[in-house]
Amino acid sequence: MLMQQIRTIAKQHGIKAGKTKKADLIRKIQQVEGNYACFGTASNGECDQLACLWREDCLGASKKLLRQ
Repeated sequence: MLMQQIRTIAKQHGIKAGKTKKADLIRKIQQVEGNYACFGTASNGECDQLACLWREDCLGASKKLLRQ
């Protein structure tokens, strides 16, 4: 998802994005929505949250972390 789209979602939830990094902003949105703030934390590259809006980006971010 593009950062502008994420900022729009954040604004809808009353979150000021400012210069917040993508992963941190998504986690804030997850918290406000009452979800576990787990974006980018799939340590083994798997996630059981099949209907998550952030799933595709999340798994990509998790894979990047695994490579480091």
